[in-house]
Amino acid sequence: MLQDSQTIRHYQKLTDSMVDLWERRYSFEEIRLFMNGYISCLRHTNNIEPYHIHRLEEKALKFLRDPSNFELSSPQTKRDFY
Repeated sequence: MLQDSQTIRHYQKLTDSMVDLWERRYSFEEIRLFMNGYISCLRHTNNIEPYHIHRLEEKALKFLRDPSNFELSSPQTKRDFY
Protein backbone atom coordinates (compact mmCIF):
# COMPACT_ATOMS: atom_id res chain seq x y z
CA MET A 1 0.00 0.00 0.00
CA LEU A 2 1.24 3.46 -0.88
CA GLN A 3 1.43 5.76 2.14
CA ASP A 4 3.57 8.72 1.09
CA SER A 5 1.33 11.57 -0.10
CA GLN A 6 3.64 12.60 -2.95
CA THR A 7 3.87 9.01 -4.19
CA ILE A 8 0.09 8.67 -4.07
CA ARG A 9 -0.29 11.83 -6.17
CA HIS A 10 2.13 10.48 -8.76
CA TYR A 11 0.30 7.13 -8.78
CA GLN A 12 -3.02 8.89 -9.39
CA LYS A 13 -1.57 11.02 -12.19
CA LEU A 14 0.03 7.98 -13.78
CA THR A 15 -3.04 5.74 -13.65
CA ASP A 16 -5.33 8.54 -14.85
CA SER A 17 -2.99 9.10 -17.79
CA MET A 18 -2.92 5.38 -18.55
CA VAL A 19 -6.72 5.24 -18.70
CA ASP A 20 -6.78 8.38 -20.83
CA LEU A 21 -4.34 6.81 -23.28
CA TRP A 22 -6.48 3.67 -23.41
CA GLU A 23 -9.59 5.74 -24.17
CA ARG A 24 -7.64 7.41 -26.98
CA ARG A 25 -7.03 3.92 -28.45
CA TYR A 26 -3.38 3.46 -27.54
CA SER A 27 -2.26 -0.16 -27.20
CA PHE A 28 -1.22 -1.77 -23.93
CA GLU A 29 2.37 -1.87 -25.19
CA GLU A 30 2.34 1.90 -25.77
CA ILE A 31 0.78 2.48 -22.34
CA ARG A 32 3.44 0.28 -20.74
CA LEU A 33 6.16 2.30 -22.49
CA PHE A 34 4.56 5.51 -21.21
CA MET A 35 4.50 4.08 -17.69
CA ASN A 36 8.16 3.06 -17.91
CA GLY A 37 9.10 6.55 -19.10
CA TYR A 38 7.14 8.20 -16.29
CA ILE A 39 8.83 6.03 -13.66
CA SER A 40 12.23 6.60 -15.25
CA CYS A 41 11.70 10.35 -14.98
CA LEU A 42 10.80 9.98 -11.31
CA ARG A 43 14.05 8.11 -10.72
CA HIS A 44 16.12 10.83 -12.39
CA THR A 45 14.50 13.74 -10.55
CA ASN A 46 15.18 12.30 -7.07
CA ASN A 47 11.98 13.90 -5.72
CA ILE A 48 10.81 10.60 -4.23
CA GLU A 49 12.78 7.99 -2.32
CA PRO A 50 13.81 4.99 -4.48
CA TYR A 51 11.82 2.65 -2.22
CA HIS A 52 8.63 4.64 -2.88
CA ILE A 53 9.30 4.66 -6.62
CA HIS A 54 9.70 0.88 -6.55
CA ARG A 55 6.37 0.49 -4.72
CA LEU A 56 4.71 2.88 -7.19
CA GLU A 57 6.05 0.84 -10.10
CA GLU A 58 4.68 -2.39 -8.59
CA LYS A 59 1.24 -0.83 -8.06
CA ALA A 60 1.19 0.69 -11.55
CA LEU A 61 2.08 -2.67 -13.15
CA LYS A 62 -0.68 -4.32 -11.14
CA PHE A 63 -3.08 -1.61 -12.34
CA LEU A 64 -2.01 -2.15 -15.96
CA ARG A 65 -2.48 -5.92 -15.74
CA ASP A 66 -6.03 -5.63 -14.37
CA PRO A 67 -8.35 -5.52 -17.41
CA SER A 68 -11.24 -4.13 -15.36
CA ASN A 69 -9.41 -0.80 -15.17
CA PHE A 70 -9.64 -0.41 -18.93
CA GLU A 71 -13.22 -1.45 -19.61
CA LEU A 72 -15.18 1.09 -21.53
CA SER A 73 -17.93 2.26 -19.29
CA SER A 74 -21.42 2.50 -20.67
CA PRO A 75 -23.56 5.18 -19.09
CA GLN A 76 -26.60 4.08 -17.18
CA THR A 77 -29.77 5.14 -18.89
CA LYS A 78 -32.65 6.39 -16.89
CA ARG A 79 -35.67 4.09 -17.09
CA ASP A 80 -39.18 5.38 -17.01
CA PHE A 81 -41.37 3.47 -14.63
CA TYR A 82 -45.13 3.76 -14.94
